[in-house]
Amino acid sequence: MFSIFNKSMSQTSPTESIYDIKINSLAGQPINLSDYKGKYILFVNVASKCGFTGQYEDLQKLHDKYQDKLMIIGVPCNQFGNQEPGTAKEIESFCQVNYGVSFLMTEKVDVKGKDQHPLYQWLTDQAKNGQSSSTVKWNFQKYLIGTNGHLIDYYFSITNPMSDKITKHLL
Repeated sequence: MFSIFNKSMSQTSPTESIYDIKINSLAGQPINLSDYKGKYILFVNVASKCGFTGQYEDLQKLHDKYQDKLMIIGVPCNQFGNQEPGTAKEIESFCQVNYGVSFLMTEKVDVKGKDQHPLYQWLTDQAKNGQSSSTVKWNFQKYLIGTNGHLIDYYFSITNPMSDKITKHLL
């Protein structure tokens, strides 16, 4: 049966490796994505003043439950309704104080448009990731990378981090 929600995807080998992309942590230190080879990676563009901000709690639960095989990386972005206006220190403090976030957070980046960060160029372009093209629609959109560095799927903001859509890949 065909569902209008099926994303038509035909997997090919990525033309670029996710592990070669350069991005810094919230503290300004380089993140070496190749350190996470053999683990799943869930990238989530995050914001502190969004209706979905409560998902930080479930992202932390997901991190706590699957940290042996999953790396969660929060990517602050201020492109949707000016909902992440804070500085790196303000974002870090907000996440720790309100949600006890201990998973990795990157520097604030653009996830779409002319200044789109190379990470999101890879995540959203089938020619680069070998899986599918997408557009980041809002804060808390999620991209799951497999243990082999290939894009598995992406999930819109309404998908809870603890959803079976995501966790079924981690079992």
